[in-house]
Amino acid sequence: MLEGSAANDDFLEGVTVLDFTQYLAGPSCTRLMAEIGADVIKVEAAPTGDPTRQRTPAIDGRAGLFVQQNRGKRSLGVDLRHPDGIAIVKDLVRCVDVVVENATPGVMTRKGLGYDDLAAINPGIVMASISGFGQFGPYRERKSFDFVAQAMAGMMHMTGEPDGPPYFVGVGLADTNAGVHAFAGIGYALFRRDRTGRGSHVDVAMTDALFHMHEFAVQASSITGDRDLPLRQGRHYQPAAPAGTFACRDGWVVILCTQRQVENLWSVMGRPELGADERFATNEARLANREVLTEMIEAWLTTFAGVDEVLDALAEAGVPAGKVMSPADAVDDPHFRARGTVREIADPYIGSFSAPGFPIKFDGRPVEPPLVAPALGEHNEAVLTGLLGWTGEQIRAAEVAGVLIAGNR
Repeated sequence: MLEGSAANDDFLEGVTVLDFTQYLAGPSCTRLMAEIGADVIKVEAAPTGDPTRQRTPAIDGRAGLFVQQNRGKRSLGVDLRHPDGIAIVKDLVRCVDVVVENATPGVMTRKGLGYDDLAAINPGIVMASISGFGQFGPYRERKSFDFVAQAMAGMMHMTGEPDGPPYFVGVGLADTNAGVHAFAGIGYALFRRDRTGRGSHVDVAMTDALFHMHEFAVQASSITGDRDLPLRQGRHYQPAAPAGTFACRDGWVVILCTQRQVENLWSVMGRPELGADERFATNEARLANREVLTEMIEAWLTTFAGVDEVLDALAEAGVPAGKVMSPADAVDDPHFRARGTVREIADPYIGSFSAPGFPIKFDGRPVEPPLVAPALGEHNEAVLTGLLGWTGEQIRAAEVAGVLIAGNR
């Protein structure tokens, strides 16, 4: 923790982060850090900074994605192609606790900003590197985006109809998942540093983060010598029945019953005799008769006016179920609103809009502060005078030389 940090009980108050990240994986990590008190200095490279500043949708040049992922950070606009720009960030490394980057492995080292370079300047530094395939291994230098990681980690193989092509999940699953893994790794690295004084290099690969999510597919094929090969799920979960998506009058509902809950389903359906039916007595039998069971369940579901009535009945009976909601549905869901899963962001340029909330709840933590995403280079002077003691003359000279950059929104 830096000397002179403000006394506060927020988790990362007093921790300063030098953030070289852009797009989604890295910014999702440092955004979480900013939201629990870290001072995150976002290093934005010339000429235009984080590319998500140019993404749509945008209002008057202000991109919603950039705002969502970069609230609460301070922007330092610097030309990292210029030796003086590299010298500035190296000087800042002496003053910070954490460095986060999500470039392809080798990029930071070629700039003289690899972990060994930074650890020589600040032995206690914690550096997190987020990439598609990690810092070592045969694929380390391959470029990657989210869907590439989904493909390589087996996610796409498991998504789609069993006899159809593989599909990617339509959200930034690999990026945000890797960001959360890095967030956790940094926390433990800081914990060890506080005990030992030692820094760490945290290596997070998007493929590793996704592959870690396989609960069944990897061990099942390994245990059975590839006799039990995982298949694309389609609308039903391969290992259990009833388990999948079922049609209602006005949408879809997910129902998943283990042997413990299936009697509850028979009861709420008004069909207790199904418990004695040999076609449905065991999970194996239900899997063999999944098609006819699905027809029975969906016929029952059509007796309700809609999904909400279905969910009320299933919840009262103790049957695990949920509505298949679009993101637009979730924005107005009362449970999501009550928990802050969805929150309103008040941006001085865009105005108020909905975005995902902070995903971890801490008992007794105060209400979230009103964080704002920075304009490009907005905090050049504040960062350099506050941490490095620069004078106004030095800052103006760096601006004239093109070492420091700034822009609107």
